[in-house]
Parts: sequence; structure tokens; C-alpha cells
Amino acid sequence: MRIIARSTLTAFVDSLGGSKDGLAVKAALDSWFHEVSHAHWKNSADIKRRYVTASIVTTERIVFNIKGNDYRLVASVDFSRSIVWIKWIGTHRDYDRIDVKEVRHER
Repeated sequence: MRIIARSTLTAFVDSLGGSKDGLAVKAALDSWFHEVSHAHWKNSADIKRRYVTASIVTTERIVFNIKGNDYRLVASVDFSRSIVWIKWIGTHRDYDRIDVKEVRHER
């Protein structure tokens, strides 16, 4: 899968600064990026086989738990083109304040 964009993950980790979670979040996101970039998903069932705790809201909104569910990553997947768009990433607490169906990545 092609992931758009890794810079979103890097910027999020950078925004954590020297917080105690910084290194653990970076490791978790690096692992997620590596796994997803090597995946060959054809449908949402393929995602659920690998990420049992992922929430499939729609193909436009799939929620991945990051670092033991302390953080959440919202993505959109185009299976036919093998593309994953990162729509949002934040803490679980921040996730509770958004509308997962409407949230969009801000540049």
C-alpha cells in the first residue's frame, strides 16, 4: 500500500516534543507505516485480519489504535489503487472530540 503521507506521522511525532510518549509513539507509528506499506489489502476484511482492533467505520474512515490505544490514527483506503490516506492522528482523548466521518488532515 502507498501511504499518503509519512510527513503527517513525522509532524505528529515532532509535535509531541520531549514528552514521555514521544519515542514510544514514534516506534509504534514506524511499525504501523512499515506493516501497512508492505500490505496488499484487497478489502476491509484484509485489514481486520491484521489489525483486529481496527474500527472500520467506512472505507473512507478506518480507525487504527496506536501504542496500546493511547493514540488513534484515522485513514481512508482506496483498495483498487492500493492507497492509504492519513486523515487524522491524535490522542484517544482528542479522538473522542472529533467526528470521525468528517475529520480531514490539516496542512
